[in-house]
Amino acid sequence: MKKYYKKMLYFVPAILFGAFMFVYGGYDDSPGAQLLGLVLVVIGVVGLIKNKKD
Repeated sequence: MKKYYKKMLYFVPAILFGAFMFVYGGYDDSPGAQLLGLVLVVIGVVGLIKNKKD
């Protein structure tokens, strides 16, 4: 059970930072930053889901 929480420490900040990048990219009118933020959020969510199955 501890292994799950240890890996979660990487994915949750990735989701939060991706959301920040998405919002900031929209504020700054930068579609590249929004895309990178969206990709980071998706990677974080998929990582959490795959990690939960283990």
